[in-house]
Amino acid sequence: MAASRIVIENCAIATVDAHDTEYPSGHVVVAGNRIESVGPGPAPAGLDGVARRVDGSGHLLTPGLVNTHHHFYQWITRGLATDSNLFDWLVALYPTWARIDEPMVRAAAQGSLAMMARGGVTTATDHHYVYPRGAGDLSGAVIGAATETGVRFTLARGSMDRGASDGGLPPDFAVETLDEALAATEETVDRYHDASPGAMTQVAVAPCSPFSISTELLKRGAELARRKGVRLHTHGSETREEEQFCKELFGMGPTDYFESTGWLGSDVWMAHCVHMNDSDIAAFGRTGTGVAHCPSSNARLAAGIARVPDMLAAGVPVGLGVDGTASNESGELHTELRNALLINRLGAHRESALTARQALRLGTYGGARVLGRQSEIGSIEAGKLADLVLWRMDTLAHSSIADPVAALVLGAPAPVTLSLVDGRAVVEDGHLTRVDEDTVARSARAQAQRLARLAADA
Repeated sequence: MAASRIVIENCAIATVDAHDTEYPSGHVVVAGNRIESVGPGPAPAGLDGVARRVDGSGHLLTPGLVNTHHHFYQWITRGLATDSNLFDWLVALYPTWARIDEPMVRAAAQGSLAMMARGGVTTATDHHYVYPRGAGDLSGAVIGAATETGVRFTLARGSMDRGASDGGLPPDFAVETLDEALAATEETVDRYHDASPGAMTQVAVAPCSPFSISTELLKRGAELARRKGVRLHTHGSETREEEQFCKELFGMGPTDYFESTGWLGSDVWMAHCVHMNDSDIAAFGRTGTGVAHCPSSNARLAAGIARVPDMLAAGVPVGLGVDGTASNESGELHTELRNALLINRLGAHRESALTARQALRLGTYGGARVLGRQSEIGSIEAGKLADLVLWRMDTLAHSSIADPVAALVLGAPAPVTLSLVDGRAVVEDGHLTRVDEDTVARSARAQAQRLARLAADA
């Protein structure tokens, strides 16, 4: 039986393909869960099995946004330690985070995913690394929330085994042992990772950061990931304090330390990478190691400005990340398009740092490349998965900006008229189709209040 078709036409299209092909007025035909065709003007006449036609007049169609770094559980600890740098912020919040449980994590994941999906994210990543004893099935809770929301999803199964007594930042009761972390990570990969084409759920191996994990966990984590054929993720070079920590503890900077433990390669991506020298950037470019650029969080925690233009020039794969919402309270990726452009223009390259189209590429194809899925998502091309977002550009916020890509990136957040993931609608006219926003909001608030009470009583 032939797949039913969805036709979207009369809209501006930014394909974000290798040539940055754009159509002032064009069409896309979706057949099943794949893009069948894209081109200028109206869709071909006489198409069979058209289940839906969408008039995109006044809209811009782009690939769905790809979020490459997040910590969903932080949705229920937003607005705390608002004037702290990274290390002070972590010390302040770890005791609270160490008391999360399965109902809290599920509510937080629902809130994080709902906010992103409503704002055009079609592929999300969660780096979850806090697994208190007796907290329940936290990985299952996060994956369940992603399945309910309908987004494509990568769980970066994190871990920490360096507590305060071993010179790490997290309290001892917030970490796993080395063997526990490795065994639980492998079980998560075996249970949830889907290696098939078009997968909706994948798993990466993701020890947290140099100041919360042992060298042995890094090394054996890399061995585990490569044995299982999954990707590797961690935090790297986020702050000057982290760089000093690595030099004092390991006798080398973060990039050299990661390379010594097997953590550079085309199957690896790292969050932040703010404090990178020329040699570090060259190493990432040489090995194909990816970067999740999180401009809002980097600013919120006063970490600094990542050298994104230099990374791109060196061939480093770069995508965008929301980061945890305890350091980026908005929790929306489309705001990172704008902030990536603006913040990088405050750096050495000034007005030539990034263009609006480069920012859109970071949030779409760049993110797909970081996750190793650029052959399936990240651009609008025939044969790719139908992960698409139709942005309304004819309202007060954008109607006087002639260039729709500039309007999307530099203007106010644009309303989402339609978001498709795997050819199925997850947003219609600004509203989620799979989950109820008000229910999610109430649940998240209740769990945030419960966590606050537990932390206060501890």
